Amino acid sequence: MRTKSASENQITEGVIWKQLVLFFFPIMLGTLFQQLYNTADAVVVGRFVGTKALAAVGGSTGQVVNLVVNFFVGLSSGATVIIARYYGAKNGKNLNDALHTSIALSAIGGILTAILGVLLTPHILTLMKTPSDVFVDSSKYLYIYFIGIIFVFIYNVGSAILRAVGDSTRPLYYLIACCFVNIVLDIIFVVEFHMGVSGAALATVISQAVSAILVLYALMKSDDIYVLKPRKIKIHKILFFSIITIGLPAGIQSVMYNISNMIIQTALNDLGTDTMAAYTAFGKIDAIYWMISGAISVSITTFIGQNYGAKKYDRMKKSVKVCLLLDFIASVLVSILLLLFGEYLLRLFTTDPDVIEIGKQIIHVIAPSYVLFIFIETLSSTLRGMGNVFVPMIMTCAGVCVLRICWIFFVVPHRPGVTNILLSYPISWGLTAILFIIYYYVDQKKFYALHSVDGE
Repeated sequence: MRTKSASENQITEGVIWKQLVLFFFPIMLGTLFQQLYNTADAVVVGRFVGTKALAAVGGSTGQVVNLVVNFFVGLSSGATVIIARYYGAKNGKNLNDALHTSIALSAIGGILTAILGVLLTPHILTLMKTPSDVFVDSSKYLYIYFIGIIFVFIYNVGSAILRAVGDSTRPLYYLIACCFVNIVLDIIFVVEFHMGVSGAALATVISQAVSAILVLYALMKSDDIYVLKPRKIKIHKILFFSIITIGLPAGIQSVMYNISNMIIQTALNDLGTDTMAAYTAFGKIDAIYWMISGAISVSITTFIGQNYGAKKYDRMKKSVKVCLLLDFIASVLVSILLLLFGEYLLRLFTTDPDVIEIGKQIIHVIAPSYVLFIFIETLSSTLRGMGNVFVPMIMTCAGVCVLRICWIFFVVPHRPGVTNILLSYPISWGLTAILFIIYYYVDQKKFYALHSVDGE
């Protein structure tokens, strides 16, 4: 598929709502298929190995994987912003230098993370109070996953580059293909070869390697103003620091999210393996909303970045309004879906009635609260696309993460239970959303006054 040239760039020229929707849906579907990597593992392992194996591929393991991957995805958002700006400004030289710096960063980050991950896995699982009956399988899954994590990093930064220049379709095609590879390998390794959790992890790593190779090939064969040349992969210091300056706060923000989630997971682990398995199954269902929210985040960051580079500030303002509306509609629809059909979705992962009942309790707490998060995701991504990352990071870390941690340590001990543990989510989302609305209004009023943009 040929990428549109910068001179035909619809993100800075086309009808805003139409281009946002066209850009958004491939990202959303791509996120869905990326999520299906681990969901396929959970379904196959849960149905053919058992509840303990299901807890092993999710629970503590899922939180550790999310912590590491989301930090790098946050870090690589700096590359998205920088590349989108240069593409919008049609600056081919700096665009290509940023591209090669980003790929170098993903390779170095993947190698270092693999080494640290393998060394620290048993200590992290112990710290999270992972139940003894799933500890060994959880360790096996993480060891294999960390060995192949360089492929995860390369794919994520490569696809972020493609999306930053307005190409959201090819990452989708690659993920669809690789998702089917993962499902087939899950069946072969787990069902046919009886490799258990290790087979599920191996299937995931192999399929992720395929996706990394495909995205690198796409970047190398580009006929646009950007092209990846392996011999030119290196760190360009100025661009590296630009990427880190924007990406590191987003990475720290992701880490804080996941640390708070790991603390919540630890509290849930104390309630036993059934609760751990229920939360694992819910996590796969819950991902329906987060894939939509994440796609909106990438969309608005790209639109803001490119139009900022092109100095089309009025389009930035309109893009935010469209994304807020999209996220609102999506959050309401997903909430309704989970509340009506949550029990049947849980049965995809387990037939244990106790696990299903706990899963239903979790859905009733979390699902109605999604609408609170739309302001945090959309407004923080907008500010990031403009290069404003420090204050949003502080608001998120304090409003969401610190508050959530305080809830677990000071409220839950007096009223333990699944519902009270998970109430930390809607409470922290609601308060942080208020902070973002106030700050965004004040910040944007100053920005648009400075740039003399009308109030369309």
